[in-house]
Order: sequence, then C-alpha cells, then structure tokens
Amino acid sequence: MNPDQENPSLGYPFLREEFLQALEDSQSACESSGWNPIHLQLQSESEAQQQSSAFMPLYLKDHSMGEYVFDWAWANAYHDNGLDYYPKLVTSIPFTPSVGPRVRTTQPLTTGECRQLVDEVLEVAEETGASSWHFLFPGAEHLELFSDERLLQRSGVQYQWHNRGYESFDDFTASMMSRKRKMIRKERKAIVDQGIRVSVEVGAAISPEIWRLFYQLYERTYIKRNGTRGYLTEEFFRQIAATMPEQIAMAVAWQGDIPIACALYFFDDETLYGRYWGSVDEFTYLHFELCYYSGIEFAISRGIQRYDAGAQGEHKIVRGFEPVETHSLHWIKQPQFRHAIARFLEREKLGINEHILQAQEMLPYRKD
Repeated sequence: MNPDQENPSLGYPFLREEFLQALEDSQSACESSGWNPIHLQLQSESEAQQQSSAFMPLYLKDHSMGEYVFDWAWANAYHDNGLDYYPKLVTSIPFTPSVGPRVRTTQPLTTGECRQLVDEVLEVAEETGASSWHFLFPGAEHLELFSDERLLQRSGVQYQWHNRGYESFDDFTASMMSRKRKMIRKERKAIVDQGIRVSVEVGAAISPEIWRLFYQLYERTYIKRNGTRGYLTEEFFRQIAATMPEQIAMAVAWQGDIPIACALYFFDDETLYGRYWGSVDEFTYLHFELCYYSGIEFAISRGIQRYDAGAQGEHKIVRGFEPVETHSLHWIKQPQFRHAIARFLEREKLGINEHILQAQEMLPYRKD
C-alpha cells in the first residue's frame, strides 16, 4: 500500500510545509493580509524524539475573505447586535477550497489527538478574544475524527469528476448520452478550428517564461472578474515552482508558437486539483478546454481517480462533474448565536440535499 494512501496528509499538496511556507514568505497569507498564522503542533510522547506528531494550520483573522465557506451573514448579525465577530480563528488552506486533510501527521491521527487540538484551539480563542473557530473543507476521515459536541457541522456542494476506470478521453465521453457527447466534441473541435493546441507541462518542464505569463493572466482574471488584484503574489508562485514542482502541472494553450492561456493544476496520487486560469483574450470554449477537458485527459493518463476543479460552477454538471457534499465544522462561543446558527444550518442542509438530488438528475451519463 502507498503510505500516502494510508496517511493522506503526507501526499496532500496544500498541507505541505513548502506550500504553507510559501504563502507566508510571499506575504500572501500573513498578519498584514489578515491571515495571522498561529499554527498548532502536538509533540510526540517520546522525550527522546521531541518532534511534532501533528501539525494543524490555524489563522487569526479580521475578515472572511479567501475562505469559500461564507459567513458574511453571521458577521452582519453580530454587528447588528452590537457584538464583535472578528477576530475569529480559521483552520483552512488559505484561498484553496479543496477538500482534504487538515492535520499533517507522520502517523494516522487519533481521536484523542483531535480532542486535544480542539481543546488547544479553544484556549487560543480565549487568549485572543476570538468569537469562533471555523474548520473548513476537511476530508471524510478528519471530519469523522473531529466529531465533537462543541462543533456545529455545515454542508456545502462542489462538482468533481470521477475516473470510472477510463482508458482515454473518448472512453469517458462514451459513457455519456449522445447529445452531451456531441456537445463536448463540438467544444473541443472549436479549439482546433481556432488554430489552438494545448500542452500540459509538469514540474520543472514549466519554463520561467510560462510562469511569468501565468501570473500576468492570473492577475488579469481577478481584475476583470472582481476589479481587484489576486490574493497570491508572484513570489508565491515562484517559490512553489522551486520547492514542490513534482506536484504541479500547467495546461498551456498556444496559437502557433505564442502562448495565449494557462491553467494551473496541483496533483497527488488520487486527486487532480484545478486552481487558477487566465487568457490573453476571449476564445470560444477555451476555458472549458483548459480547466475541464485537458485536466480530465491528464487525470486519465496518470490513473488519477478524482478531479476537483474548484468551487462553484454548475455548468460543470453537464460536462461530467458530479455534485459532492462538502463539510465544515464551527465552534461559536456566544450561546444565543450558536443556537441561532445551528437552526440555520439545519435549514441550509435541507436545501443542499435538494440541490444535490436535482444536480444528479442533470448529469450527462447514460442511465444504464
């Protein structure tokens, strides 16, 4: 058995020390950006080793940006009642709404260690005056291990592609209804008709010139969409390109010898993670090609079982991305607000369940 499968925190790219350190070194996630790192570590019981047996990212925050589990309404309700919602504590991967482990360990995590981590978080909350703690996008194993009567559970939904043992992209589309299969073929043909070809470069094969172009396009996408600069600095991308290239891939679109668009992926043995993309101009269906179809082809070629193409995007459903329930855990200090939020989460859960059922009916796969 692959040790990363036995202990998924070892292979998950976003919990690597190199990734989190790059966020801080590049000033992307630091005190000045409202992500004050106060990470927790448990020490091993062996006095001879005195090394960390568990590491959990923890940030003290004075805003709710870059989290993708939206609690703006909670903050507004606090404000309307004359209470401070900020600062709050957050355990998450900044700017990364990808499900996965939230504690890095060399050995499988135990329930006792999780209980100890929660106790330590609540001590930090007392020391810092935090109103709450938010544990975002844990994988199924950590969700179960952190089951605690002090924490409220929230549900959400994302859309992810699953590899059903496909041997090629055509094998994947063959599992679809004829009309949807033709739609995808039409979209991919439009790329060829525009004189565009796509290559997927891995790790050190991604040239410094492509990295520079990618960052320009990343910034362009944020400015166009939100009127603001991206959360991540150019130094962040430069640092991860140097320190963890073996878990990075880049889909690059070309017209002739000119690169015109890029999409950044991370990956481990089980999952491909689509994160950011940008283009120099508008090209028909190019977003679908780089962010969905090229990623699916890459996953099939490497035997990767799942493609997490990022948060939101219901248009993914008809292209083969299935609705997946996501989770978060929340500790709310103020008793009345804890009760009100618990009732809200019950109602919200019903809506999420209904949405998942409706989305499943929209999937393009043949019913047989």
